Amino acid sequence: MLAFPNDSRSYDATRRAVRFWGYDSALECSFFVTEEALKSVAAGMRDDEAAMLNAFDSNRDCIRQAATRVYERGTRGSYELGVADLRRTARAK
Repeated sequence: MLAFPNDSRSYDATRRAVRFWGYDSALECSFFVTEEALKSVAAGMRDDEAAMLNAFDSNRDCIRQAATRVYERGTRGSYELGVADLRRTARAK
């Protein structure tokens, strides 16, 4: 079962995404939420690091639900969450 005991996240300038981590027992998985995905849940978000981190923090539950859904599809070293992943989570509520 995927868990998120660590609230840390960081901005990845190369990917223009926010990175965070989930854990399945001892296995650590990296997740990246794209800028476009964050904009889809944070209308009017600016295009800078602080705004992206704030958008992540404000939508952490939705993002973690999307990460859990994506992770259940298979095992990889890292996962990218896009607009469709977050919209699917928002519709499921």
